[in-house]
Amino acid sequence: MKTILVLHTGGTISMSEDQTTGKVSPSSENPLNKRGHLFDDVANMIVEDFLHLPSPHITPKEMLLLKNRIEKAIAANEADGVVITHGTDTLEETAYFLDLTLKTTIPIVVTGAMRSINEIGSDGLYNFQSAIWVALSADAKEKGVLVVMNDEIHTARYVTKTHTSNVATFRTPTFGPIGLISKNEVLFFQKLIEEEIYAINNVAKTVYLLKIYAGMDGTLFDAINQPTTDGLVIEALGAGNLPPATLPALKRMLANDIPVVLVSRSFNGIAQDVYDYVGGGKRLKEDGVIFTNGLSGPKARIKLQVVLSQSTLNRSLEDYF
Repeated sequence: MKTILVLHTGGTISMSEDQTTGKVSPSSENPLNKRGHLFDDVANMIVEDFLHLPSPHITPKEMLLLKNRIEKAIAANEADGVVITHGTDTLEETAYFLDLTLKTTIPIVVTGAMRSINEIGSDGLYNFQSAIWVALSADAKEKGVLVVMNDEIHTARYVTKTHTSNVATFRTPTFGPIGLISKNEVLFFQKLIEEEIYAINNVAKTVYLLKIYAGMDGTLFDAINQPTTDGLVIEALGAGNLPPATLPALKRMLANDIPVVLVSRSFNGIAQDVYDYVGGGKRLKEDGVIFTNGLSGPKARIKLQVVLSQSTLNRSLEDYF
């Protein structure tokens, strides 16, 4: 039988609901550990309560710890696949961080739950089971880090949480899932065209994220324009445009050699330097703003942090995006 390393990190999948008050909070023991025997016939399970944090408490520091633990398991041939349980609020960021920093051919699968383990219609155990099936699948190799939720398999690069409470919250805008789970059968229909891996030992860079709105001025840009700032990601309007009042402050940031990466705040589509007017994407790119395609704001922020955390950059920063 194959061996699966399970790393629990916390989140709703490890919580219980108080039947009187309705409050959802961490349990003293991860309830999934009581269900491990369900997989005795299909896999050898190595289970670790690696972290016990709700996902808003997860930072790049914890993401790096996860990456190092998985690298250790790979180097020791400890497992044939890895499953990580994680809170859903920042699951996509942890998954993408691992996708950018882990070089591996074994399946790495991240899953979670929208309902606590004792709620009616709880999805935690089912998603956990689905993640195990995917981690056991030979077809899941060399597809990067995968996110498995609600019978669907998504790439870490593009998946995002789209609903605050619905069990079908995780979607991949524009591109869709790359596979499905039907009972215990894992079916893949597509894969990423390319992968990118960056060797890092720390993530100490300070990168901010700003969402643009109608009538915005440069106040927040100037507040971020500090010697301690290593980068900025902008969720711009439409295909990649800014209100004119933001431009003087943006140019001050660029003059201070602070890299600025631009994505669209739109849910679907990609950012492009199309419009040639004041604040339009064409002129922003000419000023030195870096456009990236398909990534959300939080994902672009994670990528900029990772890229800047390398010991050396072997090409221009724009070429990484």
